Amino acid sequence: MSVPAFEEIEPASDCGCAGCAQQRRDLALGLPVRAGGHPAAHGARRALVLVTAAGVVLGGAGTSMADAMTEPEASGPGTVAADPAVLTRPVADGAGAAGRADRTGPGADTPQGGAGPLHGAPGPGSAPSPDATPTTSQISTDTLRKTTRAEIINRAKIWVAAQVPYSMEKYWSDGYRQDCSGYISMAWNLRNNEWTGSLDRFADRIDRTELQPGDILLFHNPADPTRGSHVTIFGGWTDYTHTSYIAYEQTKPRTRKQATPLAYWENSDRYLAYRYKGVVSGGSGNAGSGATTTPYPGAASFGPGANNPYVTQLGKLLVERGGKKFYAQGPGPRWGEADRRATQAFQQAQGWKGGAADGMPGPQTWALLVSGQGKDIGGSSGSGGSSATESGFPGRGYFRPGQSSAYVEKLGKQLMKRGFGKHYTSGPGPKWTEADRRNVEAFQRAQGWRGGEADGYPGPETWRRLFR
Repeated sequence: MSVPAFEEIEPASDCGCAGCAQQRRDLALGLPVRAGGHPAAHGARRALVLVTAAGVVLGGAGTSMADAMTEPEASGPGTVAADPAVLTRPVADGAGAAGRADRTGPGADTPQGGAGPLHGAPGPGSAPSPDATPTTSQISTDTLRKTTRAEIINRAKIWVAAQVPYSMEKYWSDGYRQDCSGYISMAWNLRNNEWTGSLDRFADRIDRTELQPGDILLFHNPADPTRGSHVTIFGGWTDYTHTSYIAYEQTKPRTRKQATPLAYWENSDRYLAYRYKGVVSGGSGNAGSGATTTPYPGAASFGPGANNPYVTQLGKLLVERGGKKFYAQGPGPRWGEADRRATQAFQQAQGWKGGAADGMPGPQTWALLVSGQGKDIGGSSGSGGSSATESGFPGRGYFRPGQSSAYVEKLGKQLMKRGFGKHYTSGPGPKWTEADRRNVEAFQRAQGWRGGEADGYPGPETWRRLFR
């Protein structure tokens, strides 16, 4: 009995773009997933081995079966043609079980596409790049396309509305691969199709408490990227408990938007929060963040060992707000004890205590500094006016469960004055309650804000509009 001979060929295609050519090479000659290859290529090789074995047993029947498995029907961007690769993939490879997530059980596989250029005709303002994904040291903020949070969410909504089918091999009409990492690449307007193993190169690590719409929650399993790796777009908290959020994600059978437990249904503790380096302020309508000149760069930009322009900017802002006495020289780009002490003094000037005044700038400290709000070091008010007046936002720390201050009562009275006090059964009073949060949320929604922008917690912009 003869054994059928196989010859490695590159199937013909009616598309000669770099994306199609790369995909065909990956399918025929791709490396194993553990070595950085595209998981679809692994499936194709596995299918070829299975067909070869079948040919030894069945004789000539194996040849026709191999032909059927290695000559998929051509499909262009945005099509939903039959995908032969599904014949060799596990059923639970990222498919969404009804009412759960994109898993059918604990430990189910989630294959990931590799990094590569855009496919076919690019979307507006895009340009296919034949270059491989640059290394971490090659990616800087200056080389990234700038975008606002609102633009990120709006792009994410496009796929939700179009119900884009999940696929690791197909590309949508905008040139991005139809899997979870291709979805993030599209929403962030990246020049290439990235994957879960490379998306962090374009972002700064942040704490989950700092999440804002447009950020991502990423789990990449480096030991075996095909098992569990996934990424979602954070669309805002669902309520004040911050235990679930609105997730935009690309998963089987199609793109979806739904409330999701923090951080995800499975492997929750392994999901990390990241913020795109190219995000800029403006046009987001985010009530919780205010209109800051420079977005908060993330906690990793500050602290021992940090050396970057954000440290210099922080120091200069602190000097302007009364922190000059802490600096013998500088401020400069390298984090020092002077930066910590000046930051702590500014935080204490706002009335913060304990961990809230540890000398490490968080989102609220940064927002007050760059907007000129809050109290200066030494007790004087910033350019936004005294924090005890209607025009100056006193800080988010005053409006949290368990907090009690005159600012809470002032906020409540103003909400009543503006017609947003229906949730008060008594008061308002100085202690922050759920009634305060729900009334603030109603006011924010009246401004046209949604999701995390209308979470019921006042930010500088909410305060400004409420008292104007």
